[in-house]
Amino acid sequence: MTRFGCTLLSEDHPPDRLVELGRRAERAGFEFLAVSDHYHPWLPEQHHSPYTWTVLGALAATTQRVELATMVTCPIIRYHPAVVAQKAATVAVLSGGRFTLGVGSGEQLNEHVVGRGWPAVEQRHWMLAEAIEIMKLLWRGGYRSFRGEHFTVEDARVFDLPAQPVTVAVAASGRRAAVLAARLGDALISDQPLAELVDIYRAAGGEGATWTQIPVCWGEDAERARQTAHDHFRFSALGWKVMAELPNPINFAAATEAITPESLAEEIPSGPDVDRYVNTVRSAIDAGYENIALLQIGDEQDGFFRFWEQELAGRLGAAAGAVAGAG
Repeated sequence: MTRFGCTLLSEDHPPDRLVELGRRAERAGFEFLAVSDHYHPWLPEQHHSPYTWTVLGALAATTQRVELATMVTCPIIRYHPAVVAQKAATVAVLSGGRFTLGVGSGEQLNEHVVGRGWPAVEQRHWMLAEAIEIMKLLWRGGYRSFRGEHFTVEDARVFDLPAQPVTVAVAASGRRAAVLAARLGDALISDQPLAELVDIYRAAGGEGATWTQIPVCWGEDAERARQTAHDHFRFSALGWKVMAELPNPINFAAATEAITPESLAEEIPSGPDVDRYVNTVRSAIDAGYENIALLQIGDEQDGFFRFWEQELAGRLGAAAGAVAGAG
């Protein structure tokens, strides 16, 4: 069954606005809120990056129905996995079990700030595997110790646990991470709706839900919307291998100088044409993604929610129903 969520982009908004947008998204009928977990924004134009876990606590306390998720948290350098286990359990308790912990191997943009270096991607995947083992161990309750190649936990206990263990969704952009998601995670996340990642995940034994995110930029003026998407989201055109390696917003600004609003608009639905949004989301549904988060870029959030309520939600519901019926 297809579910639609709303991404709260921490890099685009201050913390109080994120909480306000989360409550608005719940009223609009979105089924989950995905929150990015960054230390720095991607680009100098974005200006924000509050502490996601404080925002999640506020959302847990001020929403009633909508589910919450990180998309995604890196539990291997900036955070120790034992600390992530504790704060994820706390958010799960505060939200009445409405929380999914999305995890990934991270980006240098956020992790280098603690001065521990930036390992090669293979090592980051090994570290992520250990981190997931540690978190799931701690969620079993009691005092636990762990000594691995990358992490040590000494006689730790998470005292406040939710009724059910936290669901761990693992982000993947290639085969290695998709197999890791099947082996150790409970669900798969891809920042792009690639069918091959779902196929790899399922072939490796993954039975959990599949999550993806679709950036959009609604606006009455199509040209202005394309420009906003370019100003705030052109980093996405670099691809994950580049995005994971650059250390600061100024580096992303330099790396994206050749990207134009017109070229980016081929990838990001923008403007008022509802058909463009429907076709993009339909492709994600066809690729096998069940939880689809829409990420409205920029400040035109109120207009996007009206667009969702008045036009897009009904059309996407019909598209999802048609796919389910055909299956």
